[in-house]
Amino acid sequence: MAHPKRKISKTRRDKRRTHYKASAPQIAECPTTGEAHLYHRAHWHEGKLYYKGKVVMEKQTSL
Repeated sequence: MAHPKRKISKTRRDKRRTHYKASAPQIAECPTTGEAHLYHRAHWHEGKLYYKGKVVMEKQTSL
């Protein structure tokens, strides 16, 4: 197995790791309900599942 010949300094290590950061998710607003949701995701609002501003499914009530 390969082993490093020299110790990597903290500065050099941290420079490499600067690209590993979390980004905030993009938030969209539903044109029909005005509800905030993630892009390309369906979301529930008042018992209905919306996708691209249209009702895809309604929640069934159990008897």
